[in-house]
Amino acid sequence: MARGKTLSAGRSSSPGPLPWLGLALIVLIADQFTKTLILGYYRLGDAHYVTSFFNIVRAHNTGAAFSFLADSSGWQRWMFTAIGLVATGFIIWLLRSHAGQKLFSFALALIMGGAIGNVVDRLMHGYVVDFLDFHLRGRHFPAFNVADSAITLGAICLVLDELMRVRRGK
Repeated sequence: MARGKTLSAGRSSSPGPLPWLGLALIVLIADQFTKTLILGYYRLGDAHYVTSFFNIVRAHNTGAAFSFLADSSGWQRWMFTAIGLVATGFIIWLLRSHAGQKLFSFALALIMGGAIGNVVDRLMHGYVVDFLDFHLRGRHFPAFNVADSAITLGAICLVLDELMRVRRGK
C-alpha cells in the first residue's frame, strides 16, 4: 500500500506537513533551551549528581554519536553539518508526501528537530553540547542531549512503523 492517502476530490486527507514541522520546532526549542541552560550554569566537565545512575554534565562533542570522529582535525564539523542539512531537506520532502501517516511523520519530525538542534550547535559552537549522563557500576553511557534523544526515539518509531507496515502487508 502506498504511503499517504488522497480524497477522491484530489485533496489530501491529511492536514499536510505543518503539524509535523511544528513538532520538529518544539523539539528544536526544547533542545536549544536545555543546552542554553547547561552552557549558562555549567563549565566544561562540571557534573551534578542526580541519582545513583544519572548525572547532569557539561560535555562537548565535536564528532557524531558516541564521539565518532571527535578526534579528527575539524573537517567533521562541516561534514556532519552538511549531513544534517541534507537530512532536513529530505525529511521535509518526505513529510510533504506522507504527512497523513502519523507514526512515520512523527518519527521524521523527531529526527528533523534533533538534527537541526545539533546542526545549530555545530554552527554556533563547533561542537554539540551534551549533558545527560547515565551510568551503572562505574560505566558511563556517552553523554547525550534532547536532540540525540529525539533522533533515537524517531529511529525507533521508524523501525516500528516499518514492522507494522510489513505485518499489514501479509
